[in-house]
Amino acid sequence: MLRDLQTMFKRWWRSTPPALPIGPATVAAAALPAWVTADPLVQKYTALLGALPWADCPERPADRPWPGPQPHPRAPFVAAFLIKLHEDIRFMADLRTFLIEHPALVVWLGFPRVPDPASPHGINVAATVPDRRQFSRVLRTLPPATLAWLLTASVHLLQATLPADQQATFGDTIAGDTQALLAWVKENNPKQFIKAGRLDKTRQPSGDPDCKLGVKKRRNVSPEDAPPTPTTAGQPANRLQVGVDIFWGYAAGIVVTALPDGTEIVLAERTRPFNESDISYFPPLMAQVEQQLGRRPRTGIWDTAFDAHYVYDYYHQAGGQAIVPLNRGKRGGDRQFDADGQPLCAAGLGMPVRFTFQDRTSTLVPHERATHGCPLLHPTPTGQVCPIADPHWEKGGCTTTLATGAGARLRLQIDRDTAAYKQLYAQRTMVERVNSQAEALGLLRPTLRSGRAIANQASLTYVLINLRALRRVVARSASAVPPSA
Repeated sequence: MLRDLQTMFKRWWRSTPPALPIGPATVAAAALPAWVTADPLVQKYTALLGALPWADCPERPADRPWPGPQPHPRAPFVAAFLIKLHEDIRFMADLRTFLIEHPALVVWLGFPRVPDPASPHGINVAATVPDRRQFSRVLRTLPPATLAWLLTASVHLLQATLPADQQATFGDTIAGDTQALLAWVKENNPKQFIKAGRLDKTRQPSGDPDCKLGVKKRRNVSPEDAPPTPTTAGQPANRLQVGVDIFWGYAAGIVVTALPDGTEIVLAERTRPFNESDISYFPPLMAQVEQQLGRRPRTGIWDTAFDAHYVYDYYHQAGGQAIVPLNRGKRGGDRQFDADGQPLCAAGLGMPVRFTFQDRTSTLVPHERATHGCPLLHPTPTGQVCPIADPHWEKGGCTTTLATGAGARLRLQIDRDTAAYKQLYAQRTMVERVNSQAEALGLLRPTLRSGRAIANQASLTYVLINLRALRRVVARSASAVPPSA
């Protein structure tokens, strides 16, 4: 009985609602003390983070049906994580120390304050700032809706800086790419001896239960710069360079657009384990982009890993085109088509459709495919023989199977040698510049040990890149306005 009363008292005491926080979440509803607003660090982060609509940040419902203490608002934690990235603070313990050393920033962030009449500002700063474990727990459990709201808010703020006539075409040209992230496990350290084997995908690293083993492919190489064909057998996996060619980790995919002045903006992002293919990022990323823009972008620039017929279909249906280098594969990329869109055989004859079927197994996107046959034998034999005596003639003639969508033809018919095509593909550097910014913020080597935390930190990294871009745009606009007379 006594234990039950103690449990009830602790639950009541811990669930007592704290005083209304003031800071990013309620900055418009409460006035900050003068010693807070005058602090240089508060002014710095007001300029960087203050434009976000913090009052709309998704929070855990207060009228929850489950027991337990009332959770702290998540908006102060999100803002603190952005500060951690901006200040290049590596660990949560260092973030807590940084906040304790700046009590004005703690008040501005809006953490529920613990009063202390004996302190200079009336609060116990050390007791107000959450401990490092709580910071880590919140980062690991932040709901996707909070991070999606954050990215959407930053995109809309940047879009609002454009004139009205340019907002309608905002995001019409986008570029996408994926970036490999190294897991924080001993298997990625080539100096660490691992008797069981570091490259066995069936042995999950104990340091991170979510990371996966994958191979980093170098696709962005022109044919002239490509290495020569090896004359010896391929290099075995156990001799690849760990941490460079093959490693345990994740991959972050992004879609980027640019303002007319060249400022890069992240429209969509997605972080997944490293064993997933690059092309698997395309559908979910473009779904995010459509949600941000309210429409499909007209031009998409991707690397060779995204050379799939449904990528070309996507932009063709939007009235634009996909700018993707051709992956010739084993069969080459020299197929030709006649005026009716039928593939030409080796003899230059249009191959009619024999039958169609739904492909649901060999591709990520189910689609209709058509099998084309020899025009001299289908739909009815003409009595003629193959003019070039193709070896397939004795086996019933040539056959080929293609997707019925327009993208299957477009990917082979695009002239990639024109100046217009090369000029568009050159804009792909905007996604490379964003990747460089993310690398500078420590995204490639996150010191975290769970997939959820790494994905959330990647989202925060791209949000910070957008907020820094917004600050630059606002600063340029302010300097361009002439002073009033």
